[in-house]
Amino acid sequence: MPARPRAALLAVALLGALGGVAAASTAPGPRVAGCPVFPASNAWNRDVSRAPVDPRSAAYIRSIDSHSNHFLHADFGGGGAYGIPFNVVPRTQPRVPIHFTGYGDESDRGPYPVPPGARVEGGSDRHVLVVQRGTCRLFELYDAHRAGRGWNAGSGAVFDLRSNRLRPAGFTSADAAGLPIFAGLARYDEVRAGAVRHALRFTVRDTQRGYVYPARHFASDSRDPNLPPMGLRLRLRASYPLGRFHGEALVILRGLKRYGMIVADNGEDWYVTGASDRRWSDQDLNQLKTVPGAAFEAVRSGPIHRG
Repeated sequence: MPARPRAALLAVALLGALGGVAAASTAPGPRVAGCPVFPASNAWNRDVSRAPVDPRSAAYIRSIDSHSNHFLHADFGGGGAYGIPFNVVPRTQPRVPIHFTGYGDESDRGPYPVPPGARVEGGSDRHVLVVQRGTCRLFELYDAHRAGRGWNAGSGAVFDLRSNRLRPAGFTSADAAGLPIFAGLARYDEVRAGAVRHALRFTVRDTQRGYVYPARHFASDSRDPNLPPMGLRLRLRASYPLGRFHGEALVILRGLKRYGMIVADNGEDWYVTGASDRRWSDQDLNQLKTVPGAAFEAVRSGPIHRG
């Protein structure tokens, strides 16, 4: 995760105040470990297939497409080598101390129920995600490293999976945009079952100094209004043909038409995040590399908070 400037941002975007945003989907939301992955009315789970297009949509797409990568990319697969793993623990999982090394003043204090052998994301971000059964709490850490009985981490956040409560305005999480990571992962079991019923998380190289609902934090000093803000939601155009796709890629693309994907961090352009799982088919997922960025449009998401 790139260095993230702190901001004292006071504006609050409320779901009911968003003009022109489609009504929440009435379909049941995703569930994991006996818990909802946030309520059906949550921003991650809202059907945006009929939401109005953002007036700056074309400019946002051009800015993301201005670099070398112009196509969608599944940042997961490889026999489980790629993607972000998650851990499911029981209610009785012992909590251990967490020492924050970067953004402690914007992090939820420990202890967290992180097991000693928790699966950690590879690469530099080293995210640790923990879903706790029974309590339906989600615990997320960024730049996590074992330290004695507990863990050192750059930042961390705790979410109630049964609530729509957001992070405080201007606060980061384990993700640059102040969002929960787990909610935006493409997960193998749901794809195998035939439907992704939530937005996906994705990254872009450059963002502007601002965020839109449901994001709470920005990660840039740029004032360029053509760059996407954190939290910007893109959806695959309804007119984009899917007849040539099959398997896992087809399920993901259908989900992107209905729920879209949300800018959550600075990284490689058009990289969509999924849970690491050795069952993913790279042959299926590689079909996504033929979907151009120009096939997407930005959904109107409300005011940009800049600080």
